[in-house]
Amino acid sequence: MLTQWSLGSQAALAELIPQVDRELHAIAKAYLRRGRGNQTLQPTALINEAWLRLLGQSQALRWENRAHFFGIAARLMRIVLVDHARSRAAAKRGGTPEAVTLDESMLLCPNRAPDVLEVSEALDQLAKVDERKAKVIELRYFGGMDREEIATALGLTVHTVKRDLRLGEAWLRRFLLS
Repeated sequence: MLTQWSLGSQAALAELIPQVDRELHAIAKAYLRRGRGNQTLQPTALINEAWLRLLGQSQALRWENRAHFFGIAARLMRIVLVDHARSRAAAKRGGTPEAVTLDESMLLCPNRAPDVLEVSEALDQLAKVDERKAKVIELRYFGGMDREEIATALGLTVHTVKRDLRLGEAWLRRFLLS
């Protein structure tokens, strides 16, 4: 269905949406569960905004596989959350950004909880140093993919993914603590 959709089939897209909705909903709920209790964004709104951004692409994406699709969807959800956090801060007219913290198991920083904006900035900085490690971290922590899925999506070995996770997490921990 992903391939057919890439080729422009709206019927394939209509068939695909209900099939991936449950997994997208689980990813969205996990993102929002990691946030603070006063999060105003709901899982359905997060998914809908991600779909709008995905469908609004000027060129059709060529999907490599299922993992590629969910990796892109996870990245879009991260972008939506960052944009949402920024707009809430802007709405306060100069107030400090409201922290949308991640759950401790997702944290790379055990002593303090960085907000979504800090984690996003840290990932952007890591990408400047090592783009592959940033992609691995993003797929693991934002995409909810396991090591094997990441290896398949990026064409790496599981051992390389494990190493990239370990080194990327150490780099992010150092960046977030400085």
